[in-house]
Amino acid sequence: MEIKITTKHILLVLYILSWIIFVGVSIQAGGSIVAAVFALAKPEFVKNLWLWSQVDLSALYAFDQTQFFVILVMMSIVSVLKAIMFYLIIKVLHDRKISIAQPFSNTLRSFILNLSFLSFLIGIFCAWAVSYADGIVKQGVEMPMIQYLHLEGADVWLFMSVILFAIAHIIKRGIEIQNENELTI
Repeated sequence: MEIKITTKHILLVLYILSWIIFVGVSIQAGGSIVAAVFALAKPEFVKNLWLWSQVDLSALYAFDQTQFFVILVMMSIVSVLKAIMFYLIIKVLHDRKISIAQPFSNTLRSFILNLSFLSFLIGIFCAWAVSYADGIVKQGVEMPMIQYLHLEGADVWLFMSVILFAIAHIIKRGIEIQNENELTI
């Protein structure tokens, strides 16, 4: 018995994977935000905030609380933007507003433009955070490796935003051609 993998199956798998990633980045964002709140409310707990992860920013907190909060805010922004991105993917897959019969639509174009914009913002904030963290390290503060802060890959995010932007414009042209064909029929 041969099982045929259809587009419907692939979309279901992508939907499930998107939910898993969405939950993960939401937890990550929430963790950064909760850590910032705890650091404000109970500074003595800062050294215990990082027991669940590989990130320990207690040396940074001891060095300069302002820089500590800047790093936490950047980590939170990047995580929230990633969560928003996967929320949009989940929403598109769940609502099924994108039709295979009419592949070129303003809904698809808008979706891809939003992903492009979010990718661009993630790339900018990652690059900014990495540069900021490098400056902190140059001041002699022990910092975790950047991948543990989930701020790596700024160049990849920026590259992806350009690719998605180009695809959105290809879809725009497809919409124009599709509309012209409908008018001639």
